[in-house]
Amino acid sequence: MAVSEIISLAIRYRIPAVSWSRSFAELGGVISYGPVLVDEYRRAASYADRILKGEKPSELPVQTPVKFELVINTKSAKALGLSVSDKLRTLADEVIE
Repeated sequence: MAVSEIISLAIRYRIPAVSWSRSFAELGGVISYGPVLVDEYRRAASYADRILKGEKPSELPVQTPVKFELVINTKSAKALGLSVSDKLRTLADEVIE
């Protein structure tokens, strides 16, 4: 099921939807909180470089995301009758009005 379909169903049934992907909030979900994917892609490139230079993938350490972002779509929240506190707004990396 596509993200847009999930968001459409959430809006239709008035369910506040939350996801890890920034695009989710951009497309109409209420909140997204997850890793910054651009940073993860850069880190993956360094892994590929190490492998191409001869390191064994099985010997590389497992890495976890370092940077996370919170995106709030207040337009979607209002459509569902939800209010977003000022504190949460100030904590957000981006607020979509």
